[in-house]
Formats: sequence, structure tokens, C-alpha cells
Amino acid sequence: MIFGEFPVEECDGLLLAHSLRLPDCTMKKGRRLTSVDCRALATAGIATVHGAKLDVDDVDENAAAGLVAAALSGPRIAARAPHAGRSNLYAAERGLVAVDAGIIDRINRIDPDITVATLPPLSAARSGAVVATVKVIPLAVGRAVVDACVAAAGAGGALELLPFAPQRAALIVTEQPTDTPRNYIAAVNSSRRRMQDLGSHLGLVQRCAHRTDAVAAALREAIAAGCSLVMISGTTVPKDRADTVPAAITAAGGEILHFGMPVEPGNMLLLARLGAVPVIILPGCARSRRMNGLDWVLQRMLAGLPMGGGQIMAMGVGGLIRSPLEPDEEDKPEPEPARTAAGRRVAALVLAAGSGTRMGPGNKVLREVGGVPMLRRAVNAALASRCSSVRVVTGFGAEEAKGCLAGLDVDFSHNPDFLTGMASSLRCGLAALPDDSDAVVILLADMPFIHGGHIDRLIAAFDPQQAKIVVPMKAGRRGNPILWPRAFFAEMQAVEGDVGARDVLRRHADQIEAVAFDDDAIFADVDTPAALDELAGR
Repeated sequence: MIFGEFPVEECDGLLLAHSLRLPDCTMKKGRRLTSVDCRALATAGIATVHGAKLDVDDVDENAAAGLVAAALSGPRIAARAPHAGRSNLYAAERGLVAVDAGIIDRINRIDPDITVATLPPLSAARSGAVVATVKVIPLAVGRAVVDACVAAAGAGGALELLPFAPQRAALIVTEQPTDTPRNYIAAVNSSRRRMQDLGSHLGLVQRCAHRTDAVAAALREAIAAGCSLVMISGTTVPKDRADTVPAAITAAGGEILHFGMPVEPGNMLLLARLGAVPVIILPGCARSRRMNGLDWVLQRMLAGLPMGGGQIMAMGVGGLIRSPLEPDEEDKPEPEPARTAAGRRVAALVLAAGSGTRMGPGNKVLREVGGVPMLRRAVNAALASRCSSVRVVTGFGAEEAKGCLAGLDVDFSHNPDFLTGMASSLRCGLAALPDDSDAVVILLADMPFIHGGHIDRLIAAFDPQQAKIVVPMKAGRRGNPILWPRAFFAEMQAVEGDVGARDVLRRHADQIEAVAFDDDAIFADVDTPAALDELAGR
């Protein structure tokens, strides 16, 4: 490449070094001048132009940037068309950016004419965000330099986007009598935002006393509801593995993996596991919306990277997230947290009004399975799902049922005619659903093994445009719960007796969307003491 100042009559084919503004147009930097351009320049009184003439083996800046960017493209990372000697690489979806620093360093050491810059390794990126950029410094570079950079990129792996796997999360907030509502509101709102930012869903929120037995019970409920991640925001942060909340994890059958982290804010984070489900005791800073160590743990965990003591202890270099020179800003106060729709607006309706005479004395749905009342299990499953609201229809033993659900974000409807059968409870509940509901999932309170994952599979199969009834099936047999589009509400409100909407389902057999399930939870209900004993044995 020959760079210099050339007479305008010799500029045919020249790459323009600097933009030139003419009376009737602007010629941008990098433009390859034509004979017509040269005449326009001469007419404008321009005698000489700075630019570059390419040799046979030269590659212009855009082509060179595009070739190197294409070589760096990886899974879920794509290069955009180069412009002005630059080609940006974008994230195709939300995830964590993995960078092979060795490859990037090798490319940058080949020749200063070609540079590659990336986000820091394991940075979170939204869909469409720039994760790396290739910039060619001069107007053109030699083919040998481009080929060397492409070769250094190898067969890929320099850049990779690790997508965030959506999780169904639970939050347990412990409280003492003297606590103010502010702590609860901040814990729920910040946790919900974090989950949403990572493409996950915070469904189940539980409030309990700051006692080991209460927290252990809440943990068991979260697992039974099908949550794949549990976070605990304590009224105080633990000071020892034997403190109240860590002791609750152990009491529930869990294992403490690591306590403390070399990241500030976030030092007091505790990581544990209950079966296969990660449990995180949140540091106090997690109530803030600002970035802290919890964000690093969640991002890497949801991106499928290993997360244990070793990984946490390796976060120390660069672990000072917030600079002491950063201005001290207060989080803005937020309103009381409210359940919001996540996509389709599907309400949950839990029928819990029946007397359950075959079970003997007492309220059947208050009988425990796995240490949790069946009614609370059903409601927790609905809360853990992506349902936009949860309503419980009570009847027999209504006050006891409400007491069982104390602290949960649910609405109630009372059916005074519960003795007439299930249809009256169905009518009572449907009449009280939010007007903007696209559909409703009808749950029976005596089906203790239904969890949030079952409900979410039905919601995922629901298309508001098609408005089909979504039914769980196994081996040709229909189960529960069932998702009903709004188009069927009026017909369902006309049913009578104790068979629910079975006749409506039969009349619209051609409007059923079957979803295959591989477990018996969709069949397992409790009508007799023998059935309860059998299920409790699971």
C-alpha cells in the first residue's frame, strides 16, 4: 500500500483517507474514488487528495475486518457487515460471553494494523449487544497479515456465548417482629429483577419467621413446588455455618458448599445445595439493584458453568466491583411487590372447597404429604409457575384453609354452596378471575405432586390465537390440571353437579391440545386414607 497526497487527476481507484465535503455531496473516508469522483473534486477546486493506492496483495480495511470477524464468530455470536474498517460481533441471545484470551492476544500481537477488543471474560450480554470488535487501523493491510490473523483464530472458540438456562426460582424472606416492610419489599423487587434480567422467573415468594424450623419447612415447600433455584434473604446475614439459616438448610437435608466470597459487595454470600437444587443465602447487598457478587454467581450458574467453593474463591482478582471513587447513590424506593405476568396471562384457580367425606373427619386438603399440607403444595406450585395470578376457592373449613396459606400471595373466593359439588366452586372461581386473563389453569388441591414445571409446560403449549384446551396426557390417558382458554369460560360457568367441566371437555374434543407427560403426578390424587398413605410413601 502506498499512502500519500496525490494530484486529483491521479486519484482514480484511490482509497480516500479523510472525508471531504463538496458543495453537493460528501465523500466519506474509505471511499474508492472513481473517475467521476475525480472530476467532481476538480470542479470543486480540490487539487490534491490524501489516500492510499493498494498493491496486488493488499486487502481494504472493510474486507480485512470482515474476514477476521468471521473467523472469530462462534456459537450464538455473529459478525455484522463491516463499516469504516470496523466489524462488530454481536450476541445472538442473552448469555455469558466466554473469551479465550490467549487467542485474542495472539491476534493482537501479529501486527498493530489489526486489533481485536472484547468484553471482559464472563461478562453478561443481552441479545444484540456488542461483545467484540475488529478494527483495521490503516485503509488497507497486506493479505499475509489478514491470513495470519484468521489462522490464529483457529477453528473457533475464541468467543462463545453461553446462554442463560431459564430457572424457576423461589425466594424465602425471613422476618422478625421488629422488621420494617422495607426489607421485604427490597428483597423481593431486587430478586425478581435479577431473575428477569437473566431470563428466569421468580414465582414462589415465602415469608417466614427467622427460625431454623420455619426456614427448613419453607425450603421443603420450595422443592416440592418444583423450584430449581432457591434464594434466602435473611433478616440478618449468617455469621457462621451453624447460624440460623445455614442450620435450616442442613436440617432440611441440604449441604453447605461454601461460605464467603472474595468479592465486595457480596462477601457474606453462602452457597449450598438441597439435593440437586442450588440454595443461596443472599448477602445484605442483594437488596440493592447495584451489581454485586450475587450477580456473578447467578450469571455463571445459569450459564451452565460449575459453581462451588473453588469457583467462588477464584473471583478475587477483579472482585472489587464497586470503586471507592464511584458516587454513593441510594436505590430509589419501590412499591410493594406485586405478581406480574410473564408472557401469556394465564390465571391459576385452585379448587379447595370440597368436604372430602371419604377421608373421614377434618379438612382433607390440610392433610400433609412430605410434611406439607396438600393445599399449600398446590398453591405453591401455582405460585412457582408463570401464572399471572393465583386464586383459591374455599368452602368446607374455609378459615382453616386460609390459615394454611398465610403469607402467600393469593386471592380467595368463598363458595357457600360447596355441598352441591365441584361445579359450584368452578363457577365461583371463574367469576372472580381478572378480566385480562387469557386462560385459566384449574388445579385440584388434592393432587400433591403437581409442581410449577407441570403448569409451565401447559402454559408454554397454549397459543392465545388458537385458543385450544391444553390437557396433560400419559399413555393415552388424560390427567390434571387442565388449561382452559377464555373462550370456554361462559360454557364452564353453566356446568352443574360434581363432575366439573368434564362434559365441556367432551363436547370440544376437537379443540384439545394434548401435552405428553412422563410421570404420574397428573393422575395422583387423594380421596381416601389409603390413597394418602400410598402417596406419602413416595
